[in-house]
Amino acid sequence: MGESNQQIDKKLNRTGKVQRDTNETSISVGLELDNFNAGEISSGVSFLDHMLEQIAKHGQIKLDVQCKGDNHIDDHHSVEDIGICFGQALNKALGDKKGIVRFASCYAPLDEALSRTVIDISGRPCLALHSQWTAAQIGDFDVQLVREFFQGVTNGASMTLHIDCLRGINCHHQVESVFKSFALALRQATNLTNQTSVPSTKGVL
Repeated sequence: MGESNQQIDKKLNRTGKVQRDTNETSISVGLELDNFNAGEISSGVSFLDHMLEQIAKHGQIKLDVQCKGDNHIDDHHSVEDIGICFGQALNKALGDKKGIVRFASCYAPLDEALSRTVIDISGRPCLALHSQWTAAQIGDFDVQLVREFFQGVTNGASMTLHIDCLRGINCHHQVESVFKSFALALRQATNLTNQTSVPSTKGVL
């Protein structure tokens, strides 16, 4: 069954852009949920760039990120604030959330590592992230910042997010499998159905 004109029009307009300026960071994040072209990502944190590329590629979204942060202190502010901006841009792109799938769960392996993400675009920010990272650093990237990024995403997007890194030996593999599982689940949860109502008994999300 083909998609209605309403759904097609809705897809074409599922975009969100956020500009956030503080004493710690200046960030611009734009995303297009139904545009599979590559965007430009420059977070000022090389490993985070690599992870954001995973979200864009496997989430099948166009993602543009520009950040100037106080990296001379550390990367915490940049990573956390990019997560917040990503979540806010996503929330804008989803609009009234009519017709979205809403719930999704996906696994993603990377060699010996395996992660699972479960998403509910619920209107309620909640993060449950469980992992046993095998290293504290990946290059100069502090692995604790993975949690800060996803906490920012959940707060910005008002979504419920359960992430489990189930196993792994190489910490790079562990973290990358987390981001890939998130990207896959995000794609599924934001897909449009043939319904035109909000997927909630409350009538709003």
